[in-house]
Amino acid sequence: MKTFELFIAGRYLRARRKEAVISVITAISVLGVAAGVMALVIALAVTNGFSHTLQGNLLGAMAHINVIPRQPGDGIENWPELVARIRKVPHVVAVSPALYSPTLLQGPIQSKGAIIKGVDVDSELALNGTLRRLKAGSLDRLRDPNASPPGIILGSRLAEDVGMRVNDNIDILADEMLPVGVRPVKRRFKVSGIFESGFYEIDDAWAYVSIAAAQKALSVDQINQIELNVDDLNRAAQIAPEVEKVAGPRYTTTTWMERNKQILGALRMERLVTIIVISLIELVAALNIFITLVMMVIEKYRDIAVLMSMGARIGQIRRIFILQGVLIGLVGSAIGLVVGYTVCYLAGRNHWIPLDEAVYSMSFVPFDPRPLDAIWIAGLAVLVSFLATLYPAWNATKIAPAEVLRYE
Repeated sequence: MKTFELFIAGRYLRARRKEAVISVITAISVLGVAAGVMALVIALAVTNGFSHTLQGNLLGAMAHINVIPRQPGDGIENWPELVARIRKVPHVVAVSPALYSPTLLQGPIQSKGAIIKGVDVDSELALNGTLRRLKAGSLDRLRDPNASPPGIILGSRLAEDVGMRVNDNIDILADEMLPVGVRPVKRRFKVSGIFESGFYEIDDAWAYVSIAAAQKALSVDQINQIELNVDDLNRAAQIAPEVEKVAGPRYTTTTWMERNKQILGALRMERLVTIIVISLIELVAALNIFITLVMMVIEKYRDIAVLMSMGARIGQIRRIFILQGVLIGLVGSAIGLVVGYTVCYLAGRNHWIPLDEAVYSMSFVPFDPRPLDAIWIAGLAVLVSFLATLYPAWNATKIAPAEVLRYE
């Protein structure tokens, strides 16, 4: 009997010359569902792409957890011993000491403020991939403790702004810590490499040197951060308290989620707003389905009466019109998914939409369509289509066959 109901539902949806208006509205309903599904697929792919790309770029240049002095301005003493203790904390997979300091780079084109990061090269490579993304040069000079002048690795945008190339000498103006205060001193470095992380703010402002070179330039024997990665970045907030216990009361921790709370919150809110706004298209499509079925019930009064007089049950009549709406939802969802995922693939592969990298930290709009999204998007479209059929299907069962066929 289900085959009978499906056959009648499909027959009613197919075009007839004298029912051209209903056929056109049916086509519009299918296109409405397809447009809603396609728009939601593309919008979510863009949101996912921004989120995934920004998170990947951020985590490529920063640690999951940072250990810092609880008192701002203090350094970390006896840091080799502390690093060794932190390595033993469960779930910690990489630990790297770091010395951050603001500085002024003096190049042939202009001087520019930057952040120098003193690192242990091997530990830093194990922690993140920034130093593995060299556009030019090598890390050999950073590894050489006797290099004179010591090596420095510049971000690609920073190197362009100050006019530096590999093997050029560059002067940095750093704050030298003295017992009586701080004074600016000029230190010479040789550009041994240029990196490109993919994150504009890092490529435009960061420079890497060895810890020994940074300590010498700043006249200190301490560091000011210990960075570490864990085996599950989403559990960083749970692991951080254990690291803090090992570090001791003088130190506290921050996680990558805390440091990027605003941008991650904005991305989550953007995804929610996108779903709500684009879903309104599905409501418009549902209204079209509702109108289509109401008109079809009016048009098919005689056919429904004949079916009921031949023994068709009320439940079967109701299912005929429900199946019509569901078929519209299924066909529209299939079209929308195919078109949406095709557009996402082509747009992502060919970089259709360029961006201002200084504003968005990326040069093009990334598309990241996820297969799991297709399931709930199609399910939502079919559910809305189904709900739009309930009243017309109920109304179709209220027909009295004897009244309709009295004058036939």
